[in-house]
Amino acid sequence: MKPILTLLAALCLAAPVFAHGFTAGDLEIKHPHIPQPAASAKAAGGFMTIVNSGTEPDRLLGIESGIAAKSEVHESKVDASGVGTMTHIDAIEIPAGGTVTLEHGGLHVMFMGLTGTLTEGELYKATLIFERAGRVDVEFSIDAPTGQGGDHDTMDHSSHGTGG
Repeated sequence: MKPILTLLAALCLAAPVFAHGFTAGDLEIKHPHIPQPAASAKAAGGFMTIVNSGTEPDRLLGIESGIAAKSEVHESKVDASGVGTMTHIDAIEIPAGGTVTLEHGGLHVMFMGLTGTLTEGELYKATLIFERAGRVDVEFSIDAPTGQGGDHDTMDHSSHGTGG
């Protein structure tokens, strides 16, 4: 009986780091994370899922964080010829009753001018700024590298327009 209790206790205490989230009013922010970049990286992408269970849309306007000199809302696209670009955008619309996933190759937050090395397993505080929900404090977990961490260094950053 003792080995079973020990196993159950270990399973209860071994809650995965990736199962974290935050709520603010009608918004649920699921698993804000950054795949661990190389130690020499100057930038990193931040990803999450935002669920809006309300009847009014909201917009993610920006982000503040101490892990980088500058943090922005971005969108990555690849054109028909295979050229990838990353563009700073004004906001990400979170539709009423909808879900938006910030992920590689699409909408994301960008941390530029990293102030230190980001180590897998650590948590870093940030503040998401929404039009309706206001300032929402979250923690980004540093997850295992995805093998795509270098894509931000090879994309064309010259297209810093506005959008969304």
